[in-house]
Amino acid sequence: MSAALADALLTSRWRPGPLQRTGTAVLGGRPPWLRIAVVAVLRAYRHAPADRPRELAAFLSCLERSGRPLVRRHPIRLRRATPVRIVRMRWDTPRIDDLAALADFLGVDGDHLDWYADRRHLNRHARDERLRHYRYAWLPHRLIEAPKPRLRALQRRLLDDLLGRLPVHPHAHGFVPGRGVHTFAAPHAGQKLVIGLDLTAFFSSITAARIHGLFRTAGYPEPVAHTLTALTTTATPAAVLRGRTDPHRAALLRRPHLPQGAPTSPALANLVAYRLDRRLTGLADRFGLHYTRYADDLAFSGTLGRGEPAHLIAAVHTIAADEGFRVHPRKTRVRGRGDRQRLAGLVVNERPAASREDYDRLRAVLHDAARRGPLVANREGHDDFPAYLRGRVAWVSHRHPARAAKLHRMLAVALAGPAAPPTVTTP
Repeated sequence: MSAALADALLTSRWRPGPLQRTGTAVLGGRPPWLRIAVVAVLRAYRHAPADRPRELAAFLSCLERSGRPLVRRHPIRLRRATPVRIVRMRWDTPRIDDLAALADFLGVDGDHLDWYADRRHLNRHARDERLRHYRYAWLPHRLIEAPKPRLRALQRRLLDDLLGRLPVHPHAHGFVPGRGVHTFAAPHAGQKLVIGLDLTAFFSSITAARIHGLFRTAGYPEPVAHTLTALTTTATPAAVLRGRTDPHRAALLRRPHLPQGAPTSPALANLVAYRLDRRLTGLADRFGLHYTRYADDLAFSGTLGRGEPAHLIAAVHTIAADEGFRVHPRKTRVRGRGDRQRLAGLVVNERPAASREDYDRLRAVLHDAARRGPLVANREGHDDFPAYLRGRVAWVSHRHPARAAKLHRMLAVALAGPAAPPTVTTP
């Protein structure tokens, strides 16, 4: 009944008289509690919460008088409702007032939108893989949940035209245009002390409730926020988890979460982690340190006194837990100038650069490809080995002119393939 009354009140002018008359029409009479409920609603909501009918219904159902529910059971004589709409947009994102507008925005009809939002939880319960929206692949320490092409296309549209307009924290460097692993590592180059920490189960720790809160904060009405959340989160089927992971990670994957493998997940993770980044930046400032984050990698650097690294690490654990994350207990690294200070695969003792081992290993692969051919040298079975080699050369030679010149020469020879042996002709 609270839901029907809330929907009806949102069709009325937001004044005591019109609200009471609307309630009387809906209930077929004026129960004693109606006036009290209207007064309470007006005190709680200065303006009509046209984007939050569920919230208004929950507010009405929680009203009490003398320890008993104020809004009591009453027959509904008339139903009134008005489409939800945006009240205030916080950022410059597309205006999507209702589910019809969302379907138009994504270029699908209402039935397809409902199918991809998976309101019937087929992805979680379907035994037939064809009914699922995701494909699953286990890596040694993580589960890749890759959306199938049509859902991936919808998620890509959301990423390009909606999520890409939301601000991320300046110290977040992973999956942000114009930033990357080198900008993540650069503030820590040449520092006396470098501390690296990892967040465990980064994507699966982010629940659907937090994603819904993000879309609501952006200004989208409740039905739109719920559907956007459903399009970008998933719950892993029990059959996929059986016997494949530890109980803690399995519990995270069973509930709706960000899937590692969806194009929208990195951007959403950065947005949800905004307050984490802000708090860790404040913590770094308190210790006089630099702080950056690349996905689940946290980095601090600077000068600390005796005992201070332990205090910093303990504070990071506390803040991360308070923000819904968990620091991996065995992946914390404290490195001084005499150690190899490594962050996200880069050595930062002097400047961010790939290690000498990575450089030598790549030279060996290029030499093998030049001598015996790319097909033979592709021992790891990369689908596009030339593209892989170009990417590795770009990575290892980044901002290192001497390495770049040598590696690019070797790459050109490697891609040309082995020279044909000379033809011997007999007189």
